[in-house]
Amino acid sequence: MANPIPQGFHTITPHMVVRNAEQAIAFYKKAFGAEEVYSMPGPCGEGVMHAELQIGDSRLMMCGEWPGMEHLVSPESLNGTTVCLHLYVNDVDAAYRKAVDAGATPSMPVMDTFWGDRYGKVVDPFGHEWSIATHTQDLTPERIRQGAEEWFAQMAAQDGKDCPSS
Repeated sequence: MANPIPQGFHTITPHMVVRNAEQAIAFYKKAFGAEEVYSMPGPCGEGVMHAELQIGDSRLMMCGEWPGMEHLVSPESLNGTTVCLHLYVNDVDAAYRKAVDAGATPSMPVMDTFWGDRYGKVVDPFGHEWSIATHTQDLTPERIRQGAEEWFAQMAAQDGKDCPSS
């Protein structure tokens, strides 16, 4: 009997849609050290119908956009994305630089956060947002709440509003 969760997978596995999946696979290898585990070409051998990449201890599945599959669209078709993929690494500063050098666009500089991570964000050339972090401190929920309140107060002071809008 087969294992209900295949070897190499976790309970939740991101499955993203990209334009130019072959180029995306090459980018993820260069930017995040991904290893290509599996790739199935699309009809007539064109494009990528399904691919699996290994990044650290996690799998990432992807497919290309396909005509007739209007519910499976890339961030480029949406003009934005609805998710952010979070990547924990040993050295966030080096990983962030590597991603930017590979072609990602910085969207939030690396900084020390109130929740105990050193953290930054990039958008890959295919429109997907990635947060990259190294956990640096184990904080209590109370300390995180206090840090959040301090951060929100700073943001409100910068914006001239009582409460930052979401």
